[in-house]
Amino acid sequence: MADEFDLIVVGGGPGGYVAAIRAAQLKLKVAVVEAKHLGGICLNWGCIPTKALLRSSEVNHLLHNLGEFGFSADNIQFDLDKIVKRSRGVSKQLSSGIAHLLKKNKVTVVDGFGRLTGGGHLAVSGADGKPKAMLHAPHIILATGARPRQIPGIEADGKLIWSYFEAMVPAAMPKSLLVIGSGAIGIEFASFYRNMGAEVTVVEMLDRVLPVEDAEISALARKSFEKQGMKIITSANVKGVVKGADNVTVTVEAGGKEQQITVDRVISAAGIVGNVENLGLEGTKVKVERTHIVVDGFGRTGEPGVYAIGDVAGPPWLAHKASHEGVVCVEYIAGKNPHPFETGNIPGCTYCRPQVASVGLTEAKAKEAGYELKIGRFPFIGNGKAIAMGEPEGLIKTIFDAKTGAMLGAHMIGAEVTEMIQGYVIARQLETTEAELMHTVFPHPTISEAMHESVLDAYGQVIHF
Repeated sequence: MADEFDLIVVGGGPGGYVAAIRAAQLKLKVAVVEAKHLGGICLNWGCIPTKALLRSSEVNHLLHNLGEFGFSADNIQFDLDKIVKRSRGVSKQLSSGIAHLLKKNKVTVVDGFGRLTGGGHLAVSGADGKPKAMLHAPHIILATGARPRQIPGIEADGKLIWSYFEAMVPAAMPKSLLVIGSGAIGIEFASFYRNMGAEVTVVEMLDRVLPVEDAEISALARKSFEKQGMKIITSANVKGVVKGADNVTVTVEAGGKEQQITVDRVISAAGIVGNVENLGLEGTKVKVERTHIVVDGFGRTGEPGVYAIGDVAGPPWLAHKASHEGVVCVEYIAGKNPHPFETGNIPGCTYCRPQVASVGLTEAKAKEAGYELKIGRFPFIGNGKAIAMGEPEGLIKTIFDAKTGAMLGAHMIGAEVTEMIQGYVIARQLETTEAELMHTVFPHPTISEAMHESVLDAYGQVIHF
């Protein structure tokens, strides 16, 4: 006899647990099936613990540059065990908080792995593969997330070649490392380890770092990283690795030439793979493309009553995207007639030093779409607060439709831009034009004034540069 629910969510990450809580608010009887950790990869092994690590590396950077602020200190050292312990403690605290929120909202949590068996039934098994429970609901959301992509021949071994799991809990600080991939995950780890004193080489298959960002921002990021001492090799391929007793020699091909680079450790950050195996999708109408489940704007798959959200449902692979998808999906199930989910207003943030953030179209994408553009730029060196903070390195770039004044995209690099991008996200959500932004009063002195000046610059009215 199956336990009956209105909705079953498979996966308790930022998509799954948010969907479950929203469903409970809408008076649905909900179960969440989670095999490992509530909060998913993001909270336990991704977004949150990496930010704790990056905060420690920022402190280390400041301590080694105290002279700029009139201070001095001798014999500056760090305790890596304490840094890692703090990061894990932050994750544990928040994971416990999610368990509390689910309990508060009367969501049933079932530990185990869920598998579709047809007719709205979900079989739950334990880690040992033995059956634990049978659940039934007219609606089942798959929110199973994703895992690191393994490069053939360069698979993570947990010792010399790391995925992001091992990179977050190093037993010792490597003196040198090579990062494969310069997306957000790769660059954040590169930034952390460089700020902690390691020699870092980044290898990127495409022609620039942070390839999903605006090309101008990518170029500024590379210039900054190289100024910090990172070695960056683009348009490159890793041809193979040879493991030593406690190091790795990596063969990298770029520009038709090969070179061997020997490092203590390698971090593989070459993308992710959707967790679509062992879900019982065989024999259903659920369509899988390149390890991701195909869905529409409401999270519906080709199988009636089966939905998918978050990383398993495709890019952008971001926690906030997963959470919003979950809300849209649940409100559709509950008959609330939500707007279909769209990705155009989903911000992207990379927490390296300097930070990078964006929303909407890049300049290249806007031109490809046929828009006539007005583009504004404002550098941090023209902003009083940025200079006072000792953070004069940065740029705000805004892109407008020259005909309508609609904001098509915004791209930022510099201190605290991951916090500021939300202003432009709201502007896009409200379909704000340049006129409203130009007549909005920004507080002084703040770095956000650079956002205002960038808009003014697009229309020839910039004041402070």
